[in-house]
Amino acid sequence: MSVVRRLLPRRSWLRPWPFALIVLATLAGAIGALSVYRSDQDLSTGTVRLSVDPGHSGALDIYVPLVDWGARFDAVRLPARLKIEARTIESQAIGRVAGGQVDVQRLRLEARDALETYIRRLVLLVGGAALGLGGLVALALRGTSRFGVAVKLGVAAGTAALAAAAVALLLPPREPVENPEYYANGSAIPVALRAAQDATRSANAISQDVDDQLLNLARLISIPRARPDLRPLPRLTLASDLHNNLLALPALERAARGRPLFFAGDLTTSGVPLEAALTREVVRAGRPFVFVSGNHDSDTLLRSLARRGAIVLTQRGRLLPDGRRGDVVVRVAGVRVAGYSDPFERRRADGYRALREPDVTEGQQRAFWRWLRPLVGRIDAVMVHSPALPAMALEELQTSPPAAPLVFLTGHTHEQLLEESGPVVTVNGGTVGGGGAGNFHENQPYGLAFLTFRARPSFEPLAVDLVRIDAPSGAANAERRLLAPANSQE
Repeated sequence: MSVVRRLLPRRSWLRPWPFALIVLATLAGAIGALSVYRSDQDLSTGTVRLSVDPGHSGALDIYVPLVDWGARFDAVRLPARLKIEARTIESQAIGRVAGGQVDVQRLRLEARDALETYIRRLVLLVGGAALGLGGLVALALRGTSRFGVAVKLGVAAGTAALAAAAVALLLPPREPVENPEYYANGSAIPVALRAAQDATRSANAISQDVDDQLLNLARLISIPRARPDLRPLPRLTLASDLHNNLLALPALERAARGRPLFFAGDLTTSGVPLEAALTREVVRAGRPFVFVSGNHDSDTLLRSLARRGAIVLTQRGRLLPDGRRGDVVVRVAGVRVAGYSDPFERRRADGYRALREPDVTEGQQRAFWRWLRPLVGRIDAVMVHSPALPAMALEELQTSPPAAPLVFLTGHTHEQLLEESGPVVTVNGGTVGGGGAGNFHENQPYGLAFLTFRARPSFEPLAVDLVRIDAPSGAANAERRLLAPANSQE
């Protein structure tokens, strides 16, 4: 200590510096505690590790080392990142989540309790470490000013208390926690894809049972002998609203069986590049894969799918791999089809945010009808994500029915629908992702639709099969509806 006193200048105007050194030492102790303290907490689905990285913009990070990617939320006011890292996952956790068998409310309470426990311990540790280091410096600097050691210890204690209070008040995430920014480290995308495929093989709730139900669709549908045998005729698969549920991809691929797969939007949740990379393998599910965007998809996703070989339809023409636009009307397996992009599609330039609620306006309905009207008679099917968008067009077509059949392929509502009005047919297959990866607790059934048709001498829709699968039990049911013959439609 005498060495410290000899090194310090004796000029009176420098005597406030001992207090500055005490404050700096106290804060250094607090920052050191923030940096080194980590805590593993057990949840019903596995173990998470909580830690803090000081010196960053305030954020909450949820990171999964298994796939080397995470989500970042602007939800912390302290200049630090609160990190929640999944260390282990129970072997049955993925299957329980996929089957909707997880008590989500309980899991949220567990996570909140773990976070609160970590922050309480961290506050005590920060206060103790700050006071310890600040107190040592205060003792080392006694006699360097006219103020006694008690005052110096008081400065250290006050600074430590302020540091602990700042952690207690500013570190807990603010509500609501929303608008994530996804990120990945290095070459994480191939790792994530492999992990997703491994997870798919591990999830029993919607794997073999659901696949069996789809592969054996003929056993689920009763076809009276009086009805025509439709098996030799072409058939297309209609799906929508996967919402990042990668566990449903194998079942979707088996359902399409190498036939045309028409996907009516909402492949992802927000269309960020990571989601686009994780879901792009869906292109292999159909021969070909035909896509139109939904309000949860993005321009980035569309370009990714087009480069992978998908037929991406927009009202301005098919999106080509090089970004140019092709023909508005595309022929797929003998079906002339056009598509209309969702007006609430996410944009990279807007940070993939939903700028407003996807409530279709009368102006948007009118714009859709202006686009569709000259195509009537030139197309057999039109793809559009939200059934609300063609509502005005459907009313007009009821008043003045087209001469040839016209099928609307839709999604968005997560509910199956089949409506027939003369030659106009509207089909919604429901949600092929069971509502999506974030909505397993809602236990929404997985849904698909199959359209059997005759392509020659002209297009004629003959039947629609609506398939529903209950994920937790694997129980499925299917309904076949024969459509009115074209020559009887008025």
